[in-house]
Amino acid sequence: MSPRSRRAWPRAALAGAVLALLAGADRADAFPYTAQRGDTLADIAERFYGRVEMEKILVAANGFEDDVPMLPGMRVEVPAVGHHRVEPGETWSGLAETLLGDAKRGEALALSNDTMPWIPPAPGREIVVPYPLRYVVKRGDSTLSIAYKFLGNRDDAYVIDRYNHLRGEPLEPGDVVLIPVVDLVLTDLGRAAAREGQSLVLSEAGGDDADVQGRASRELPLLADDIRAGRWVEAIVRGNQLLGAGQLLGTGQPTDEQAAAIHLALVEAYVALGYVELARSACGEWRRAAPDTPLDPIEVSPKILKACSGAPSAPSIGAMGVDPEPSASSSARRPPPPGTRKPPPEDP
Repeated sequence: MSPRSRRAWPRAALAGAVLALLAGADRADAFPYTAQRGDTLADIAERFYGRVEMEKILVAANGFEDDVPMLPGMRVEVPAVGHHRVEPGETWSGLAETLLGDAKRGEALALSNDTMPWIPPAPGREIVVPYPLRYVVKRGDSTLSIAYKFLGNRDDAYVIDRYNHLRGEPLEPGDVVLIPVVDLVLTDLGRAAAREGQSLVLSEAGGDDADVQGRASRELPLLADDIRAGRWVEAIVRGNQLLGAGQLLGTGQPTDEQAAAIHLALVEAYVALGYVELARSACGEWRRAAPDTPLDPIEVSPKILKACSGAPSAPSIGAMGVDPEPSASSSARRPPPPGTRKPPPEDP
């Protein structure tokens, strides 16, 4: 497998600092929506796009499984296209380098605007900037099937091939491709939600890290109380609210230690409710925030170990993988991860 096919496109690349469609930025981005009680992805798709079948866009954009449950407080990224008014002298390749990250994507940008790449864009014209939908290839997928699923036409398979520089190579499970999606017209409700999402992002970005970290310091004990009392849904809501839009913006973030504690609490809550995929995703974030924390079967519950066994994170440690099992002395030197429980002492 060539290096291009295993390149990990970061999730943050799919969510920018402000909403492209409404805030005047040119790039296509997603805006954040906070799930309410009773929401489903299908409901959100119908409300914001006017079509329930757009659920598949939300599933892919958020890295969800098809049957992922929506819980109150969860953040959902809702993709939207961007717009750019062409300036004199701009070309499709130059625009693609600025707006899509690669001059070779000028062809896709031109085709997204119902023209050809050899016809220069007219100055003053407002062009649509496609949303780069991140998709993880599954067994049986091909550029033909992906084009049909997300672009509505198998003939657009060549667009996916060229956009990702595949050069005709067959796809393999686990490969990541970007799909330039244009058909993301928002309903009136969708535009209203986008404005609210933009306001939320900007308000959360307005404070510095100290504000976010101060709030985390105040609420982490409450989160721990939720976990101890088995208030799983409340813990999920509180944990996701603490993480907030910092994941989208890269600013106003908790410390690594705080982020690790939050994600570990989410792992416990998701495991307790049986949401395996969400637990696996949260475990991946926990391991990224605390890569040196050993997954010691003495310190970590079997259910969490199982959920973390397939988490997309840093290399597993201790009993899970590359490092030797921790000795009693090394366990004594390293404090247990926040939120984990030690077994009761053995009877003498």
